Amino acid sequence: MRAAILAGGQGKRMESIYPNLPKPMIPLAGKPILQHQVELLAKQGITEITLITGYKHDVIKKHFDNGFDYAVNISYIVEDSPLGTGGALALLPKEDTLILFGDVYLEVDFGRFIRYHREKCAEITLYAHPNSHPHDSDIVITNENGAVTAWASKKETAQRGDLRNLVNAGLYVFSGASLPTGDALKCDLEHDLILPNLASGRVFAYRSTEYVKDMGTPERLEAVTQDIKNGITTARYLKNKQKAVFIDRDGTLIKEDGFVKNPKQVNLLPKVSEAIRLLNTSPYLTICITNQPVIARGDVSFEGLEEIHSRLDTLLGHEGAYLDDLFFCPHHPDKGFDGEVPEYKIKCNCRKPEPGMLLEAAERYNIDLTQSYMIGDSTADIVAGKAAACQTIGVKTGLKLADGKYPAQADNVCEDLLEAINQILMN
Repeated sequence: MRAAILAGGQGKRMESIYPNLPKPMIPLAGKPILQHQVELLAKQGITEITLITGYKHDVIKKHFDNGFDYAVNISYIVEDSPLGTGGALALLPKEDTLILFGDVYLEVDFGRFIRYHREKCAEITLYAHPNSHPHDSDIVITNENGAVTAWASKKETAQRGDLRNLVNAGLYVFSGASLPTGDALKCDLEHDLILPNLASGRVFAYRSTEYVKDMGTPERLEAVTQDIKNGITTARYLKNKQKAVFIDRDGTLIKEDGFVKNPKQVNLLPKVSEAIRLLNTSPYLTICITNQPVIARGDVSFEGLEEIHSRLDTLLGHEGAYLDDLFFCPHHPDKGFDGEVPEYKIKCNCRKPEPGMLLEAAERYNIDLTQSYMIGDSTADIVAGKAAACQTIGVKTGLKLADGKYPAQADNVCEDLLEAINQILMN
């Protein structure tokens, strides 16, 4: 696998603190951001690297030369005049290529990303993740198989409505056949190379929780510096075991309102956004785990449930908070009711109090369940958490903590989600 790094940026917003320095060469934690990227690639065995440069190419070339000092082989494409984010890709060898922006700090397991691309037989795969400002980000919309079906531009926020918080992070794998051919012409990577290919069904989104943040402003540079210092970036690296806080939905994140059948019923409980924001800046993943028998009952379609969860993501996003992922069980074991969907009226291992959803999340994100927590308002939540070897916290914001349905006692009980999160983060 070859890597190509778009390293031609001038960094005008950084000129107040680093005048006349190419943006990828801005120092971070003692070395240029571009050096962090090269070293991470080398560490994972990606040693063929093309740097696409422009502004002050000589500064970058002097630092890296041919890459010998970094155990890689570096070649260069120099743009005499800017070709946009996609133009110079026509000059790359026609082989599978990992594409990075040179002003991004990241700690990503590239092997997982590349395997996903190959398993999907994708032409193009985007790295996508939730973030704290989806309202001013490009959102990707996917189907159940992970194929990108639409692209909601940040330029059209007012018309977008509720969407799942899945943001294009600016990291890609292109197959050789999907790279542009011919002469290098000015074009935009996303809008000229990716969007026209959506109809093929072979553009996929790889969802991950790892650390990927751009360094475009002094404020962002400072934020990433602090995250490195506090160990947040390394904690989120999926080659390392993860810790997670699993959170029930109804009665814990949102107000109890019977069976939630439409987005209008989604209302965040008090202090929930504050609690989730705290988790988002901690080493813990934030994962919602919810039983949704409305599917089996025939009350809501999968598309309808997606709209409900889009509303949840949107409400959290407006408050600068996000869920790293959400897992739901569509099943229910009791049969014989009007309108039910027979194939989902089954006994399964994912419906709480069974631990299946927690185990699936642990497999996907390399989670150490013994270092993780399950928070919920019911005995089913507590039993599921204990069955998965998590520590458990009950909250009093729902209606089911004292229902007696299952013989379970939480390790701790808190008034609400914020108190529970503060308790976890103080340990």
